[in-house]
Amino acid sequence: MQLIGDNLQCVRGGREVFAGLNFSLMDGEALVVTGRNGAGKSSLLRVIAGLVRLAGGRLELDGGLPEATVAEQAHYLGHQDALKPSLSVAENLQFWAEFLRIEGGIEIIPALQAVDLAPLADLPAAYLSAGQRRRLSIARLIALKRPIWLLDEPTSALDVASQARLANLMRGHLAGGGLIIAATHGPVGLDNPRELQIGPA
Repeated sequence: MQLIGDNLQCVRGGREVFAGLNFSLMDGEALVVTGRNGAGKSSLLRVIAGLVRLAGGRLELDGGLPEATVAEQAHYLGHQDALKPSLSVAENLQFWAEFLRIEGGIEIIPALQAVDLAPLADLPAAYLSAGQRRRLSIARLIALKRPIWLLDEPTSALDVASQARLANLMRGHLAGGGLIIAATHGPVGLDNPRELQIGPA
């Protein structure tokens, strides 16, 4: 499996965010996207996730599901955690399984155990701390299998133990043939990831 971005261009609000952007990523590889604030790191992830229209260039996943778009084979973890506060921790995962039409159900408790949230499975998400909300968003990546993880400042709001747990989960995803693209200003705990610099250093 190979994710290819060829001569990518992004325009938002009539302003060109980036152009001529190229990368390729094989299964089992991670790409760390760096650059100054406003350089287009988040915009690149949102383009791949299908949340922002690609203004030019080619984006494709060779070896992926031929009937699915790249966005349909990716999970996007953005700055804001996509949770429904009135639903419980477990119900939030179930909501995403139904929304994304995951057939055969999902293993909710193992996913919550992986992020140390299983004891809070029945707690409404409204009562979670910022770090717990982030961990619940990460649990969605585990429970609903997709090959591409798009992570925007993934360690935000996480304590040291949770950052280490996330790093282990990312390593496991890569070991299973997954791909990771992470936009970050700091280390994410991966060994020798590839780097894509957007804009001047």
